[in-house]
Amino acid sequence: MAGVSSCMKYSMFIFNFIFWVCGSVILGVSVWIRVSKAAQQELEIDSSLFAGVDLLIAVGSVIMVLGFLGCCGAIKESRCMLMLFFIGLLLILILQVTGGILGAVYRSQIETSLNKTLVTSVNSLQSSTEESKAFKESFQKFERKNQCCGLLNGPADWGKNFNTPLGGNKICECETENLSTDLCTVFQGRYIYKRPCADVIEEYMKDHLLIIMGIAFGLAVVEILGLGFSMSLYCQIQRK
Repeated sequence: MAGVSSCMKYSMFIFNFIFWVCGSVILGVSVWIRVSKAAQQELEIDSSLFAGVDLLIAVGSVIMVLGFLGCCGAIKESRCMLMLFFIGLLLILILQVTGGILGAVYRSQIETSLNKTLVTSVNSLQSSTEESKAFKESFQKFERKNQCCGLLNGPADWGKNFNTPLGGNKICECETENLSTDLCTVFQGRYIYKRPCADVIEEYMKDHLLIIMGIAFGLAVVEILGLGFSMSLYCQIQRK
């Protein structure tokens, strides 16, 4: 009977131990952000981003469980744990591939949904209700940070609120050092940023889409290697 390869066994253990540590870090940081008011203020995270934090908590938990199964399955030579690890990793890989296919197929619908969201946001900028005040103040900070004005149609998106200062600052107003640059234009006697913020959001999404695709591809390679290692080790243990 052939024995179990020590090299493969301990390589599998080290790989999954690092996997488990990464999951622990993701889970710990996500829980800290979720429960700590100080962390939310420092990182400028509001309730609208809690869904992303909750997703990270779920991802960290899954990675921890898989890492634990892989470590214990390798070191104890447990076929049951290795099979559970294999099934869990395979399901994640299938979900990744399915998500990528659905994203490509329904790309136009996603873009339509984003445009509807932007139109709703424009209505909030033009609103004078108390409910829209917090959004307008947050969006004005976004404008100053990204040197843009409005969402789709520049200053026109603010409607009658364009000449109403928020937090002591004039809406869309260029900073002094940018007055002579291509970033600014004159509107109603004021220097304002001429680029709509929708362009900034679109650029941000395109840039980060490439990063997400790169991460997803890297994870897929790691997952395939994990599947191969775990099944090879499983077969060796079975033949022992």
